[in-house]
Amino acid sequence: MREKDVLSRAFAMPLTNPSYPPGPYRFVNRQYLIITYRTDPAKLRAVVPEPLEVDQRQALVKYEFIRMPDSNGFGDYTESGQVIPVSFRGRRGGYTHCMFLNDEGPIAGGRELWGFPKKLAQPTLRTEVDTLVGTLDYGPVRVATGTMGYKHREADLAEVKASLEAPNFLLKIIPHVDGKPRICELVEYHLEHVLLRGAWTGPAALSLIPHALAPVAELPVLEVVSAIHIVADLTLGLGEVVHDYLQEPGRHPLHRKESSLVF
Repeated sequence: MREKDVLSRAFAMPLTNPSYPPGPYRFVNRQYLIITYRTDPAKLRAVVPEPLEVDQRQALVKYEFIRMPDSNGFGDYTESGQVIPVSFRGRRGGYTHCMFLNDEGPIAGGRELWGFPKKLAQPTLRTEVDTLVGTLDYGPVRVATGTMGYKHREADLAEVKASLEAPNFLLKIIPHVDGKPRICELVEYHLEHVLLRGAWTGPAALSLIPHALAPVAELPVLEVVSAIHIVADLTLGLGEVVHDYLQEPGRHPLHRKESSLVF
């Protein structure tokens, strides 16, 4: 194989048999259960990297269970994790703190392309009679359970769509061959071409269990604030670097995309 062939095919690993195809990555009938809760502000601040800022008075976390039955290249899988409301240079959005899912392709793609903090586990999201139920198991251990009354009240669709289209932030880390960081960047991405099929609110509860390797309970649930159930089609947009932790100060300004959307 010639060098030019390597470069022309080098969009993912392994070179000759990548774990995922090139995008765009479109999701159909993507279903969310998002439970927003209040947590310990000191523990929240400790896990959010600067220059992102958190509202320590509110100290909110969004625990998400996401069912993805139809996604380009990634197939049929489920995901669960924590997203923290943040602000960056005056713009409000969400920082993805941790994610657990049951499909190797989007684990590899999420890490390599965007910097999603993905690990292998077994999340589920399903309807049990009158209740929407989300669970997360790490190996044989249950670490999260979320429940919500099924479609009790319709949500404001314009408000929900704006929240889905708000900026999202990730910390992308790729080590060098000597183990030192070669890439350490704050990445911004957006959900695009959102077709909102429905959104509902209702009573909810969330239980998080301590686990050494799935430490979702390190942001403890002090009070459940709200919950929402969303069904939508959308495209997962590719990202851009908005802060480079390895850049020498004063070297050159980083490109930044402006957005008026709020979370």
